[in-house]
Amino acid sequence: MAFIAIFLLYLQAYSLFVDFSVAQEEEKEEVKIEVVHMPEECTKKSKKGDMLNAHYDGFLATDGSKIYCSRSDNKGHPKWFVLGVGQVIKGLDIGMMDMCPGEKRKVTIPPSLGFGKLGKDKVPPDSTLIFEIELYTIARGPRSAESFQEIDLNKDRSLSQDEITEYMKKEFEKGGNKRDQSFYDAIIADVFRKNDHNGDGFISAKEYNVYEHDEL
Repeated sequence: MAFIAIFLLYLQAYSLFVDFSVAQEEEKEEVKIEVVHMPEECTKKSKKGDMLNAHYDGFLATDGSKIYCSRSDNKGHPKWFVLGVGQVIKGLDIGMMDMCPGEKRKVTIPPSLGFGKLGKDKVPPDSTLIFEIELYTIARGPRSAESFQEIDLNKDRSLSQDEITEYMKKEFEKGGNKRDQSFYDAIIADVFRKNDHNGDGFISAKEYNVYEHDEL
């Protein structure tokens, strides 16, 4: 019995040691940000829910081979995406927070915040990635909490595809960034795929609320 008790204590101690080691390892896994260029003026910084327009090139840290280039893979157009909601890998969501229009960054992303143990396409498993990023535009995204009431034109506390499309068109055209319908259709499809959890064709206040604000 004494031996069993000692053995159980050993297992508990070992388990705590393993948990602590894993926690320490996870703490080390962070995005490293190097500001390459900062514009003289910065009146607005990127935050979760903003829609960003940026060019970025991705490389493997091991040998510098290119894994992605928005200039060639996106027909030369900067990429549009909503920040902080999983449209890009977590490391990019983190690495592009608090960024100014016109700013350039070099961002190093550990495997746990990139493509992990499985890898993807040109990215081998457990790969550290380096992204060179240039941010052009910050627009208020269709998922920001403060814009819900503006999008909800009929005030029924749910958003239709038409309401979100109309809102995005107004926001883009304010900055002279008019786009064709296919551009909006692609974003709308992504927004509804990730947020219309019950599949009813509408995004309720609860489904929309990525920030969990009480007012929604």
